[in-house]
Amino acid sequence: MTRSARRTRRTLQVAAAGATVLLALSACSSSGDSSSEKKSDSSDKVSGSVTVFAAASLKESFTKLGHAFEKEHPGTKVTFSFGGSDALAASITGGAPADVFAAASPKTMKIVTDEGDASGKPATFVRNQLEIATLPGNPDKISSLKSLTKSGLKVVLCDKTVPCGAAAQKALDASKLKLTPVSYEQDVKSALNKVQLKEADAAVVYKTDVKAAGDKVQGVEFPESAKAINDYPIASLKDAPNAAAAKAFIQLVQSAEGQKVLGDAGFLKP
Repeated sequence: MTRSARRTRRTLQVAAAGATVLLALSACSSSGDSSSEKKSDSSDKVSGSVTVFAAASLKESFTKLGHAFEKEHPGTKVTFSFGGSDALAASITGGAPADVFAAASPKTMKIVTDEGDASGKPATFVRNQLEIATLPGNPDKISSLKSLTKSGLKVVLCDKTVPCGAAAQKALDASKLKLTPVSYEQDVKSALNKVQLKEADAAVVYKTDVKAAGDKVQGVEFPESAKAINDYPIASLKDAPNAAAAKAFIQLVQSAEGQKVLGDAGFLKP
């Protein structure tokens, strides 16, 4: 064999060996990509429990959405803690384990974001407006916010630290009215309950709460409420035990399905 022929043969052998190595590397890479994709798909799957801290006024609508979430993601469990937004925020900053926080005002959400306990920027998902809840049939003929200042009338307000109380105070200030309630309640449901139990003649609550109570109370609208509408922000929490489920629940709340449930409850669009 000539020197030229031997050189050509050696070159072909090297090329063949290189091709074999490239094929092997390609196979390994392909196998690795497939494994990575499978892992990603697995991590995206929502499972386990998700804990949601939410303003008391969201109780009815969020409970419905919780059932929808569990149906959409078999094997999951949604646990709610409803209450005054300020108390819930304090619990979160105090280390209470939770995945999602839905507040009834930006001010109470700020308690959480200022401490760095929220993951990402909170998003406003609904708004809510105040209404006066009276006894069925409105026996005291309450027709306005000013009517609540009538002597002898037992009126209940939310505490000023709670969003519904802060909004009520804002409406009263805008009307230049002074009102001394028989009690300040820690959340909107407690204020409404005073009327339902006939322990009070009226309470300033949200329209959504009046609607949820059905024929147990009667609602009276007042124009000043337009000056005290609350935005409701929602956020996943930094140390969420189940971040994937938190993200999925917030997506449901913001979806067309979630917005319909909230709209049917009387909430306003953001």
